[in-house]
Amino acid sequence: MAEFGTSGLRGLATDLTDELCATYAAAFVSQHAHNGRIFVGQDNRESSPRIAAAVAAGAASQGVTVVDCGVLPTPALARAALAEGTVSIMVTGSHIPADRNGLKFYTSHGEFTKADEAPLRDAVAEWSLEPATATPVTSDAAAAYVDRFASGFPAQCLSGQRIGVWVHSSAATEALPAILDALGATVVTLGASETFIPVDTEAVDAETRAQLSAWVAEHKLDALVSTDGDADRPLMVDDRGEVLPGDILGPLAARWLGAEEVVTTVSANTLVDLMGVFERVERTKIGSPYVIAAMEARPTGTKVAGYEPNGGFLLGWDVTGKVNLPALMTRDSTLPLVAALAAAAEAGTSLTGLVSEFPARRTATDRLKDIPREKSLAIVEGILGGDRTILPEGLGDMAAIDQTDGARLTFASGRILHIRPSGNAPELRCYVEAESDEAAREVLSAALSNLREAVT
Repeated sequence: MAEFGTSGLRGLATDLTDELCATYAAAFVSQHAHNGRIFVGQDNRESSPRIAAAVAAGAASQGVTVVDCGVLPTPALARAALAEGTVSIMVTGSHIPADRNGLKFYTSHGEFTKADEAPLRDAVAEWSLEPATATPVTSDAAAAYVDRFASGFPAQCLSGQRIGVWVHSSAATEALPAILDALGATVVTLGASETFIPVDTEAVDAETRAQLSAWVAEHKLDALVSTDGDADRPLMVDDRGEVLPGDILGPLAARWLGAEEVVTTVSANTLVDLMGVFERVERTKIGSPYVIAAMEARPTGTKVAGYEPNGGFLLGWDVTGKVNLPALMTRDSTLPLVAALAAAAEAGTSLTGLVSEFPARRTATDRLKDIPREKSLAIVEGILGGDRTILPEGLGDMAAIDQTDGARLTFASGRILHIRPSGNAPELRCYVEAESDEAAREVLSAALSNLREAVT
């Protein structure tokens, strides 16, 4: 069954029938202001062309012109539609398994909010769809997205850097290498795949980490970058071949861009609080709609950035100076990647050297797949009710429990264990924060082992 998750409508591709997707598109267009056009994009999943055609047909039934943007990064689609003050729909399942897919909706003002979901769902339940034939027009949205960075960052700011791009089946397969090349980097593309690979930037498995590290060594790379399926979540691998988590990449980019305040989620690394460079740090429930709502509540003119542990970055003000970038209030993968690389180049150091200046707080995350949501919720409720049997040994006394989103447990040792159901897939997610990468991975391994036993 298709349902709204933390970001958009998600479900098995087989449940996202042509009629259902067309109905959602028609109802969405009828509910939100537009300029007579709707932008439609898609990722590289096998089911995406079919669903995109259904979306186009549904939108056309409401008399709008469909602008077919093809395969492109989600932020590129959102940027193009927002520039025209109109609506858009991205056909993507983001990072979830290949047999699933989804729809991400964008109003003329930005991302679809939690408050928008119920009215759309109610309208779809009562909608009587009149078939229509779409005659789409094409768009240069992808090229405009490349130009946003090519013209917004200093010319040749990445000159001398050798950057690998794991393109796999990402929607940024063409855009990301083009951006890095335009900024002067020597680009090495790696790992292209004809079949869709569901890359989860928050839970990179050991086999993938080993391959990424091997590529860094083999090709003598200063860094290796990639994205999830629809390119709104970044993946950064440093010069040592280690994955740089999104909740370290986010503060790094925010600092270099000159943010005064940041908004992030409750699950994010606490190093952002310890850095001492931001005037205010606010935390929300997990999901970009919550981060955006908190950013929009800040006073006009505030230099505020938002990010999630998955690395998705939101720019809340028009940056001018060494970088000239208009605000983009949707999750983006390219900005934090390029900002981090530019920061290292400007400082004359490596990514490793840049991050070594940060407080010694490191994270490790992973998830158990194919866990029914009700079972995940039962695990969380048990922990909140006092069941400590799934906790790894050696964490020490409990210091605090945060119930904002799941169960986030802080121990007297400073280590943190956070367990919650995924909002997008039948998965149980686990986040660990500790004083080192090694310690975080050790606690994560023990926690996942206990969780795996508890759900079987």
